[in-house]
Amino acid sequence: QVQLVESGGGWVQAGGSLRLSCAPSRTAFSIYAMAWYRQAPGNERELVAQISIDRTTNYADSVKGRFAITTNKARNTVNLQMNNLKPEDTAVYYCNMGTNVRDYWGQGTQVTVSS
Repeated sequence: QVQLVESGGGWVQAGGSLRLSCAPSRTAFSIYAMAWYRQAPGNERELVAQISIDRTTNYADSVKGRFAITTNKARNTVNLQMNNLKPEDTAVYYCNMGTNVRDYWGQGTQVTVSS
């Protein structure tokens, strides 16, 4: 059973930075896109940032200029650098990988930004 392992969440004051990382427990598939989503209490899950296998990126308007999604050279790890964090960024962040087998989701990592 493949799992996406996330790390890097936590608590930070407004204006601070956090870096999230996600990698599969094993690679038995071809990855064509990787993304981070988030879900705050009472809200629907929303796309934060996405990176395709050709490294084309897409960001939610609310995080443009503050967040950066990257992947490693092997393109099997995805990172999310989050700078100038705001209280409204508080949410559970989920890693997602689109593959030739199916979509995989991480278990979620909590990010809390205090004002």
